[in-house]
Amino acid sequence: MERRKFMQQSLLAGGALVSSATGFAASSTTMVEDAKPFKCNYGFHDGMFKNHAGPDFVEQIKFGYSMGFRAIEDNGMMGRKPEEQARIGETLAKLGMSMGVFVNQFDTWPVQVSMTTGKKEWRDKFVKYCQDAIEVAKRCNAKWMTVVPGNYERKLTEHMQMANVIDMLRAGTEVIEKHGLVMVLEPLSDTPELFLRRSDQTYAICRAINSPSCKILYDMYHMQRNEGDIIKHIEQTWDEIGYFQIGDNPGRKEPGTGEMNYQNIFKFIHNKGYKGVYGMEHGNAQPGKEGELALIKAYRAADSF
Repeated sequence: MERRKFMQQSLLAGGALVSSATGFAASSTTMVEDAKPFKCNYGFHDGMFKNHAGPDFVEQIKFGYSMGFRAIEDNGMMGRKPEEQARIGETLAKLGMSMGVFVNQFDTWPVQVSMTTGKKEWRDKFVKYCQDAIEVAKRCNAKWMTVVPGNYERKLTEHMQMANVIDMLRAGTEVIEKHGLVMVLEPLSDTPELFLRRSDQTYAICRAINSPSCKILYDMYHMQRNEGDIIKHIEQTWDEIGYFQIGDNPGRKEPGTGEMNYQNIFKFIHNKGYKGVYGMEHGNAQPGKEGELALIKAYRAADSF
């Protein structure tokens, strides 16, 4: 496939993004060659490059490819029309890009008390959404789906809730395992009502389920907020990690905008042999085209280990 070229207007306005590795030139109307791929497989989301590529996610995917990115993720993929899912999947296939996670939307946000209850209605709903997710994954060439077990059920002990969560996740795993799909469990920091909040807790659940189709989604933004000591906790839970997500803290923006040393973290994960997607689940620190270029520059810096 011929490498795409994009005409960038005012590419270097407001703080030059200059890098011989990416092929950027100093002219405001330069034809820009596709940039060198990153060492790590960072996956951007819909809207991250909308100021350069427009509102169409497929056009954003093409732009992201030209900047060196080789993956996307899309939390809302299950909510897209089947023809749009297929269109995105076809674009990724043509470009040789990876599809990262989409969210299994059996439990809407804000999260409810669901898996922890052990109720049959939630089990049946989760299994049904796992079955639906198989068809979504086929259309967009996906492998991973995010699962959140919901909030605490305060009427039950923590161990009883843990048993209920394991039982429900096992039922879903049995559905997707034969299709080679992986549910990745995400501990979150949004509210203390969430049942799944720590990496060691998620590790214990994955160990209990004991399936290649149930792993940890290690979101480094959330884990920095909940437990810190990121590299140590990644090392401890490594065998059960299936996917990573990124976001600096505070602010949940690109690397370099907060307190986390992402260059060291990426180097550690890369040297451990991880070949999967690093989902860019964060916002842009600055608005407009300048903010998008600053984001790319931040990833080039963090990836330069």
